[in-house]
Amino acid sequence: MNEIKNLEPQIVWKNFHALTRVPRPSGHLEKVQQFLLDWAAAHGIEAFKDKGENIVMRKPATPGMENRKKAVMQAHMDMVPQKTAESRHNFETDPIETYIDGEWVKAKGTTLGSDDGMGVAAIMAVMEDESLEHGPLEALITADEETCMYGVNHLAPDTLTGDILLNFDNETMGEFVVGSAGGVNVTASISYKAVEADPADVAVRVTVKGLRGGHSGLEICEGRANANKLMARFLNMAIRENEARLASWKGGNMRNAIPRESEAVVTVPVDDVDELQGLVEYCTEMFAEEYRGVEENIVMTMERVDLPATQVPEDIQDNVLDAIMACHDGVLRYIPSIPHIVETSSNLAIVNVTPERAEVLILARSSSESMMDYIGTMLESCFNMAGMKVEFSGRYGAWQPNFDSQITAQMVEIYKEMFGEEALVQVVHAGLECSLIGEVYPDMDLVSFGPTLRSPHTPDERCHIPSVAKFWAFLKELLRRIPEKA
Repeated sequence: MNEIKNLEPQIVWKNFHALTRVPRPSGHLEKVQQFLLDWAAAHGIEAFKDKGENIVMRKPATPGMENRKKAVMQAHMDMVPQKTAESRHNFETDPIETYIDGEWVKAKGTTLGSDDGMGVAAIMAVMEDESLEHGPLEALITADEETCMYGVNHLAPDTLTGDILLNFDNETMGEFVVGSAGGVNVTASISYKAVEADPADVAVRVTVKGLRGGHSGLEICEGRANANKLMARFLNMAIRENEARLASWKGGNMRNAIPRESEAVVTVPVDDVDELQGLVEYCTEMFAEEYRGVEENIVMTMERVDLPATQVPEDIQDNVLDAIMACHDGVLRYIPSIPHIVETSSNLAIVNVTPERAEVLILARSSSESMMDYIGTMLESCFNMAGMKVEFSGRYGAWQPNFDSQITAQMVEIYKEMFGEEALVQVVHAGLECSLIGEVYPDMDLVSFGPTLRSPHTPDERCHIPSVAKFWAFLKELLRRIPEKA
């Protein structure tokens, strides 16, 4: 009974368990795409892969409900590949190892993939359950949502024929989302000629790890530490006080995950090694004090490594580090009319510095187009002063809230009837595919909801078991009560 496929409702959990057996990190979706097509064929469900690498499924209405509006259930098939430093998990080949911890399902040392595997599992459950009452249904399971929203960016206007979009990518049961932030990738880079390291110096690797990380939309407001920012502060002091020189620096690996780890190799004179170790210990204590109550496990380590042949030129090192120190990270502004919701933020997501090239990737988000332009220009100006080239990519607009949504109003009513409590109609700072789907299908009525997940995009990701049962019961009743066509 300790396997998640035995949890209730089994029709949902068995499908989620099956998904955990199939590797599906963003950018490597061939296996899960084939899995979904094979699964649909085995269950007699119409399914195909479109030009955007999305999987589309269709199911006819149950007898007598053909005149209902057509509902499109939507989730994304990819997952964020994050793991602990100790984990040897290979996301491209290994299944996710799940376990039950009280009321939660978790993974051993990795992200769980309930974002958005639980949404995909719910779609599969609806498609195979012949006991449900519903109107005509479509399903859209999208590709590479977590990296660039590739699937919805390549969604054709004639792929879907539905009237209502039910997005299953929200992470709090009882919350119905009707608006979300837009985003843009900001990449700053510079190439240069490496210089030789001083053969009289020694090299050390300094690592910052143990941070909570998190979803750069949902959890950017919680004041969690950014490993790249902490490393920048350490390097700034090490260069100034210990004549350190930067050979390499690598931190973070996903644009939409607050970086949990960062490591740099620096060279220092032999006589400065002990002082540098003291600086590591000083920074460890300082960061722990600064983030007390938010981060409980900040760890900094230093170890001797082989002296690299080359390192970053000193002027480039100083300019790049200055830019990273100065660039904005975290919340810039809350929505003035909804002051508890973040409007604009940035996440210093990835730093990759080699002796020949430096590259920094930041994900900026905003629910305001003008503020998106502002924060993008702010970041561009910062890195331009360091002589770095700045490029923008993958921009997607905000999903502007529709508080007059007919389906949302009906969902609020059903939720109150079923559970005796009020649902929360909400906008979120995370980026949802609804914004892009709404551009392709402007007449669709869109809403996002789902079971309760916590700490997505981190190895602490977990799914609340009781909320899945509640979500499934609600979804079945909602499909039964989808309104008739006008």
